[in-house]
Amino acid sequence: MIDLEELQNIKFNSSTKIQIRFNDVDIVGHINNAVQVSYLDYGKIKYYEHVKQNVINWHEAEFVVVNINVNYIEPIFMHEQIEVLTKIIEIGNKSVKMLQIIREAENGRVKTVAQTVMCGFDPKTSTSVVVSDTWRELIRKFEKMETF
Repeated sequence: MIDLEELQNIKFNSSTKIQIRFNDVDIVGHINNAVQVSYLDYGKIKYYEHVKQNVINWHEAEFVVVNINVNYIEPIFMHEQIEVLTKIIEIGNKSVKMLQIIREAENGRVKTVAQTVMCGFDPKTSTSVVVSDTWRELIRKFEKMETF
């Protein structure tokens, strides 16, 4: 997992504001851990929309989550203004590795860090596939990277 000091040096090109709702809060007054995973999922959707510059038709999904590791650094409370930052940090043959953080929007205080592996996917055959050249190029341009 990337350490918190390293996060300060990473540029994220996708930021998604999150609206916290009353039912997101658990009995202790924190935002429930499972709800935070939903926030991360919403960040993924918005990331791909930012990359593609269009709404994604998820009935034609080209990626599925195969692994997610979440580190809950600090609790999130109802009154906080939070955002999810998302970045693809690696593209393999059939997969991409994504880094996400949930942080306070006002001061950048990191609350949650997640790394997710998503596999190229063909929904018609329900099988893994190679990440398309189209997606590779879109991601490369969005992330302003020479290569992955």
